Amino acid sequence: MAWLSLSICTDCQHAERLADALLAAGALAASIEDADAGTADEQPQFGEPGSISRPGWERSLVVALLRPDSDVRQILLHCAGQAGLAELPPFSQEEVAEQDWVRLTQSQFEPIRVSQRLWIVPSWHAAPDPAAIVLVLDPGMAFGTGSHPTTRLCLEWLERSVRPGVSLLDYGCGSGVLAIAAGRLGASEVVGVDIDPQAVVAARDNAAANGVAARFQESADQLGGQFDIVVANILANPLRVLAPALCSHLRPGGLLALSGILVEQSDDLIEAYAPHLSLSVVDTREGWVCLAGSRQ
Repeated sequence: MAWLSLSICTDCQHAERLADALLAAGALAASIEDADAGTADEQPQFGEPGSISRPGWERSLVVALLRPDSDVRQILLHCAGQAGLAELPPFSQEEVAEQDWVRLTQSQFEPIRVSQRLWIVPSWHAAPDPAAIVLVLDPGMAFGTGSHPTTRLCLEWLERSVRPGVSLLDYGCGSGVLAIAAGRLGASEVVGVDIDPQAVVAARDNAAANGVAARFQESADQLGGQFDIVVANILANPLRVLAPALCSHLRPGGLLALSGILVEQSDDLIEAYAPHLSLSVVDTREGWVCLAGSRQ
C-alpha cells in the first residue's frame, strides 16, 4: 500500500496550527521545515538568553503523511480554515511506498564510537563495549544524534576538558548529548539551553534515560550564573551574535568551546570573540572546526 506525502507551503504564523489541524484530521504524521532549506535563503534558528523569540521560518513547509484514500483537497480546505488561512495554500503531493518505518529508522542508526572510552548507543542496541562510557541516545525531533562532525568535535573536546566537579552550560543543547556527556564525564552542575521547546523536552528525557542530573530550559527563560565550561554547537552567525551573552556566563579561568563553524569562518569568529577572550582552532573534521579558549 502507498501513502500520500503532502507538502504545504505557508508562513510561520500559521504553520504550527496547520500541522495540528492535519493531525486532528487524521494525518499519520506532520512536521514543519524551512521551505528554503539548502538555499541561500535558509534561516538558521537561534535565540539569546532572556529573549522571547520562538523557532519558525517565514516560509515554512508543513509535511504530512495521509492515508492513500484521503480527499486531499477537502482535508486541506478544512485544515486551512482551522489554521486561520483565508485561502488554500500552495501544496504538492506524492505517493510513498509502505515500509516498516520503525525498522527502517532503527537500521539507519548504529552505535557511534566517539573515542576509546566514549560511545553513543541507540536504546535498541547493546553496548559494544560494556566498560566504556555509554550515552544512550535515540534519534528524535531534536538535533544531535552524535553523527555530525561538529557534535563529534565537541564530544572529543569535552572528554579532554571536563574534570570531576566542574559546572557546564550547553547552549543550543538540541538532544542534550553534550550536556549528558559532560554529566557522565564528571561535571557536577549541568545546564542546557535551547530555543526549541521540543528540544528541551527531548533533552530532559534523554538525560533521565542516562541517569544524568541536568537542568534544561528555553532561551526565553532568564539564565543566571557563571560556569567553568561553556560549550555551544550552533552555527557561525548565531555564535557571533551570542558572543557577549555566552562569555558573560563564563567564569574567569573558565573554558569556552564553539563548533558549527566552517573552516573558512574561523577567523571571523575568533575576531568576534577577541574582546572577551582569545580563541584558537583546536580540531577540525570534514571542513568543520572546533574553537576553544580560556577566559583570563
